Amino acid sequence: MAGRRRKNVGASAGEGAAEAVLPADLELQDLYGAFAAHGLDDEDLDDAAVLVPPVKLPAERELAEQAKAVPMFGYALALARWAAPHRVVDEFGDLVEEDRAPVARLLGLAPAEGEVPEEAEVEALRAWSLACDLDLVELGTTAAGEHVAVPGPDLEPAEEGDPETVLELWLTAAGIVRELAVDADSLPEEDEEGTEGTEASKAEAASEEDEDGLSEVEEARDAAAELLDEALQVLYETTAFADPGNETVPLGVLAALLVVPEGEEPSEELLGDITDVMVALDPMLGDLAELGLLEYRPIDPELFDEEEGEEPAVVGEEPLDEEESARFGLVRLTPLGQYGIRQWLLEDGYDAPLVGELAQGDAAELLRGVCESANVLPEEELRVWVADREPEQAARELLAAARGDDAYGPLRRMLCVSALDLLGAGAEPAVREVLDDPELGGSARAWLSALGLPDVPVPDRAMALWTVVDTFAAQLLDSGGDATLLRELIADLPVKGDPAAWFGELWRVDHPYTADVLEAIGELHTDRAIAKEARKAAFKARSKS
Repeated sequence: MAGRRRKNVGASAGEGAAEAVLPADLELQDLYGAFAAHGLDDEDLDDAAVLVPPVKLPAERELAEQAKAVPMFGYALALARWAAPHRVVDEFGDLVEEDRAPVARLLGLAPAEGEVPEEAEVEALRAWSLACDLDLVELGTTAAGEHVAVPGPDLEPAEEGDPETVLELWLTAAGIVRELAVDADSLPEEDEEGTEGTEASKAEAASEEDEDGLSEVEEARDAAAELLDEALQVLYETTAFADPGNETVPLGVLAALLVVPEGEEPSEELLGDITDVMVALDPMLGDLAELGLLEYRPIDPELFDEEEGEEPAVVGEEPLDEEESARFGLVRLTPLGQYGIRQWLLEDGYDAPLVGELAQGDAAELLRGVCESANVLPEEELRVWVADREPEQAARELLAAARGDDAYGPLRRMLCVSALDLLGAGAEPAVREVLDDPELGGSARAWLSALGLPDVPVPDRAMALWTVVDTFAAQLLDSGGDATLLRELIADLPVKGDPAAWFGELWRVDHPYTADVLEAIGELHTDRAIAKEARKAAFKARSKS
């Protein structure tokens, strides 16, 4: 599965859209040079160019149960059991004619009595074909030359619900359906006028047309595969960030995310493109829904029926109520779908983490992992780690792990405070132990004061200034130079009375990020006089270091 590519403003139709990048990884380097200055190189940043957000997944046993509940997958298992000890098949491995109606009844696709509809037999053949593709049944020939099918070795563990077997079979089935879903809808139209000339020239022209036709089919298939991959990754990201119960996405919204350049309003031309993408995705998403990868309400075909003298529907031309909008299609990625797309991403070499993966080690591993991972939800990782831990001991471990003057030190300390917030008042004894620590004392005192606890000593001047730099540096690392957020922090700095004196103290603070913080203040402060003093102080800090 290819990494998703967002449309960029100014990109021509023939250009590939740029890969999504994380501002926290790139903007800080561009604005302040802080990454390069502290040993975080370009190669580290490039690795994070395609971001896949962490997702929450049920346990594998629960996913396996969901897979077995998918009708088409269940049909394949049932037919493999039906094939025991062996069943006669035709020379192509398909069900023989006399077995097709009984199999349709066995699967509940037709009534127990009466004529079996042709559609039911076709569905039974599809289920048999899937069972063969998954090697749930194996084909062979007897000594008498009879073609037979027997159950494969994976049948029994799959029936017993072995998670590894079931999920491997389901993922293979999903991959097969995904491949079939992107087949070109039709071959290129033939030239009705024919080709004049000799038989040789006609044969040559026919050969060229065949090659052109195959090329067009292949191009159409590649385009469909790329579109489906991008749509699935958008759904994966949307589901990862959605609140529980809000994972359903209107098909028009999904198409717009694929078509409209970020930050733009859709033009009339783009509205037409959105409609085209919806129509292209509609049958493919329907196919994937059969394997439980997603839940899908297809487009109401009446919406696009052209009455005489009327134009076909175009998405986005006028506001729609909820029910009318639903007629344009609704799609929801299931937990099985998240599992499947994540496996495809991992197979293609992308980092596709699970929520809580970084919270499996000790406090040092937790903070280091969160700091160094581009695609992470810090609060979720912290929440998983603190759960079921004794607050005082957990706080003591976190505070010990937060120390250090390396490049990520400020960010570790900020994360530590967030984790202390999750632990609550039970962490107080451990926090009081570090009140005089030169690196932790300032934030420890602020945390205790925020709880409204008594007898919290005021930090001395040196500790207070060091904490200002450390806190600002953490925001630089965390926000990647988000100007709006940084200006809010700058507005709270106690600098207006005597900027020269205040910055005269600040540039002397012995902190690895002092110069970076001063440069950021000089770039972003709205008061020109204060900004100038900050830049002068930054120069002095650089000279000192």
